[in-house]
Amino acid sequence: MTALQFPLTRITFFFITGLLIAYYSKLDIQITFILLGLMVIILSCVFYYLRSGINNNHKITFGLIAYSFSFVIGICTQTVHNDYLQLHNYMHYIHTDKPQWLQVSIIEKLKSSTYKDRYIVVVKKLDGRVTNGKLLLHIQKDSLHRYRLEPGLNLLIWGTIIKHKPPYNPDQFDYGHYLLHKSVMAQLYADKSSIKVGTSYDKNIWYYSACLRNNILNNLKRHTMRNEELNVAAALILGQQQDISAEILHDYQFAGAVHVLSVSGLHVGYILLFINFILSGLPKNKSGNLIRLSSVLLTLWAFAIIAGLSPSIVRSVTMFSFVATGMYLKRETYIFHTLIVSILLILMVAPSFLFDIGFQLSYISLFFILWLQPMFAAIWLPKNIITKYLWDIITVSFAAQIGAFPLSIYYFHQFPGLFFITNIIILPGLGIIMALGVFVMIMAALDFVPSLPLTILEWLIYILNSVIDHIASFEQFIIQDIPLSVSMLISLYLAIIAVIIWFEKPTFRRLVFALSLILSFQISNISTIWLNQKNNEFIVFHSIKKSIFTKRIGQRLIVYSNNSVLKTIDHNPVLKSYLIANFSHISTKKTIPNTEYIKGIKILIIDSTAICPSLSKPDILILIQSPKINLARLLSYYHPRTVIADGSNYKTYVALWKATCIKRKIPFHATAEKGFYKLK
Repeated sequence: MTALQFPLTRITFFFITGLLIAYYSKLDIQITFILLGLMVIILSCVFYYLRSGINNNHKITFGLIAYSFSFVIGICTQTVHNDYLQLHNYMHYIHTDKPQWLQVSIIEKLKSSTYKDRYIVVVKKLDGRVTNGKLLLHIQKDSLHRYRLEPGLNLLIWGTIIKHKPPYNPDQFDYGHYLLHKSVMAQLYADKSSIKVGTSYDKNIWYYSACLRNNILNNLKRHTMRNEELNVAAALILGQQQDISAEILHDYQFAGAVHVLSVSGLHVGYILLFINFILSGLPKNKSGNLIRLSSVLLTLWAFAIIAGLSPSIVRSVTMFSFVATGMYLKRETYIFHTLIVSILLILMVAPSFLFDIGFQLSYISLFFILWLQPMFAAIWLPKNIITKYLWDIITVSFAAQIGAFPLSIYYFHQFPGLFFITNIIILPGLGIIMALGVFVMIMAALDFVPSLPLTILEWLIYILNSVIDHIASFEQFIIQDIPLSVSMLISLYLAIIAVIIWFEKPTFRRLVFALSLILSFQISNISTIWLNQKNNEFIVFHSIKKSIFTKRIGQRLIVYSNNSVLKTIDHNPVLKSYLIANFSHISTKKTIPNTEYIKGIKILIIDSTAICPSLSKPDILILIQSPKINLARLLSYYHPRTVIADGSNYKTYVALWKATCIKRKIPFHATAEKGFYKLK
């Protein structure tokens, strides 16, 4: 590929490698800047030495030093953007065991949970000390129903800041880790009694963005646009998914069209085409192109601000800003170069975007579209305009899915089999919806909503939702619970790339290379399964008001619980992620016994019946379903090495048991506090 010959491609590769090394190694900031200083000195000396002339050997030397320099820059960029290194970050002043006074300013409203409204806030003061840093605020629903909590509003809160905790059960989604990638360092739970709502607003970019969005949406509501269609329109045009119902989101996921609700390159591309169409009457000279470029850039970045500056929007707007600049300034723009420049620029400003799932999926999809779609399109050249348009949609969809499906399976463990049908049906009409939606939103921002365009938009979105719902109803085409390890993911991408390279120019050497990488994927798959076959472990899961234990022998899983839980255990979300991650399946379901053995370790389980069988010195004592026992007496009788209390016990009981174990100097593990317990 000619893109690999572009020097900035290799520079970006080493820069990203530096980001990853710094992220996982947690290098000290002093060491980082010592490395940077040494590289600056080396680069300066080499440049001074070679200033008289550069031969081929010198080019190689200078290139290696330049790539090393970009690697160190990546390390420094990641280190500098570490929020813990900021002197005034609130994390340096928190007390994890007692409440504090916080003055915060709201910057974003997130999708609400069942019982809580959620907001991203900036901590301005902590116990009167000036601070900075982002926090996730949970507020009990309806506790502040009299107030409109909008971005920019200041709040005074009395509460305890909670650091992110790891998942309570094995292989579950680590939400705390996800928040850290977004520079949200901790969480706070509050209700009406602990919050004082201020009267002042911080009139920043989030405040004005929210005001404009609210004005648009309120005007549309006043013109009787139905909530369901309005929420989808807000996601399509404004990038706001907070109010979309779980049912609609489920339908879009199963139909393979969830990317439609996430504002990305598809939407930004439509806006670029729409603005270009409006300004097509301008003269195609230097001044006309300058007006076009200025209008496009202003429109795209205004759209990004209104939509909340999410990673996918910033990436897409940055990308198309480079494309528009090259297009209107009449300079040759090699699209892969544009892609690389946008990646490098974004990661230099916000390196945390590298770990954003949407960022990864967007770039990998776009890369494969640019690489594969021309090859697919060349297979058949239809003469009919409509046929050609449909063929282009099919080839783009296949190219994007080939690039994205390994990453999608790794993160979401499912694949929508009808994605190509969905795209053929909805993409032609999506352009009309986007153009009409942008027009209606602009009119709504000006407090004038023409009824006919609004009615047409509402009707089109209703049809879109109905089509998506119908496609999603064919659940037999949704392939779910697909396991994929990191090694399998990497080997699968290498195999796909090798096959495409052979497809570009079929030769025997490329065929052997492609088959070798396909074989490496199979070896990775077999080795992953083989390693899992050797595992033998017992796990006490954390489940509120329920007791779930498992014994895994290779790929076979024995599940212990009560009869009511066992009836639906195949669909239990607590177990689902564990089964997928470990390539396992449930082989046996059993009620919870009083005793269990694993690798010679004796386990005694006492439930609500408080039956204590005669067992000489069990190694582990597990308490479930709040048994009324004298734990001190039991400890004197059984002498266990460890005591475990799962999530089915009363909190008051667990607190008493913990105090007893501390007094007796016996390790105590409460799953409600520490998460699952694993015995290997």
